Amino acid sequence: MGVIRVGTASWTDKTLLASGWYPPEAGTPEKRLRFYARHFPLVEVDATYYSLPSEPTARAWAERTPDGFTFNVKAFSLFTQHPTLVKAFPADLREAIQDKDTGKERVYLRDVDPAITDQAWERFLAALAPLEQAGKLGAILLQFPRWFPISRHNKDYILACAQRAAPRRVCVEFRNRTWMDTEDNQKETLDFLAAHELPYVCVDMPQGYPDSIPPVLAATAPDLAVVRLHGHSRKWTSKDIHERFGYRYSPGELQEWAGKIRGLAGNAEHTHVLFNNCYSDYAQDNARQLDELLEQESASE
Repeated sequence: MGVIRVGTASWTDKTLLASGWYPPEAGTPEKRLRFYARHFPLVEVDATYYSLPSEPTARAWAERTPDGFTFNVKAFSLFTQHPTLVKAFPADLREAIQDKDTGKERVYLRDVDPAITDQAWERFLAALAPLEQAGKLGAILLQFPRWFPISRHNKDYILACAQRAAPRRVCVEFRNRTWMDTEDNQKETLDFLAAHELPYVCVDMPQGYPDSIPPVLAATAPDLAVVRLHGHSRKWTSKDIHERFGYRYSPGELQEWAGKIRGLAGNAEHTHVLFNNCYSDYAQDNARQLDELLEQESASE
């Protein structure tokens, strides 16, 4: 069985800070990250979805975490064809976009000059250099939106993103059900990813919505499998992100997932498990519980 790392999709959420999970002495961003890294070997950076990261910030992350710690980084929203705030771009790129799209607060990839997109990719990847150099960059998460259906064109776009990021590793999460809604489509999707050794992001999320993906576990790359656990909130469509992800997994659910994850880890060198139920300390508490279950099962073998 490969190495399993468990972590959460944030360490800075305001409700987490208010929950009391961090001790009083962890009162600065530096101390909070150091505290988090003493408890978990993996974290996902979601801030990079909302704005391009900076190299000094990535260097600080690398310096504040121990050897062997891993950061998965969510791709900038523009790259995955989500609406992107114009103000999220660096000033010089922002000016070029505003020249073309006066008055727009948000733009899509189709609205942006390819040369600007190239620059955004270049700066995004360059900013991650300190994590790469420290051996702490895990995977870049490409989370595609619900309006990104299965098609040859979209497969080509996924490959183009992977090629831009290479040799850095990407992993792919879908939010359009056509990728996984039938047995034929599941096979087509997983075969496509496996043919290019791109890790499929297995998800657990509420079902019955346009962006619902079934909890199919599959390792489509030999070196990495990824699981993201979003919870089962009854308010999945809420615009309040804390209502959407405010779900605490029960001990029984975690026990079931522990078995599934161990099975998945038999097919990849590394398995990353990330709790995205980021409300209060739910994600941190569930991650700790799952890690303990996995350790207990390993010890009993």
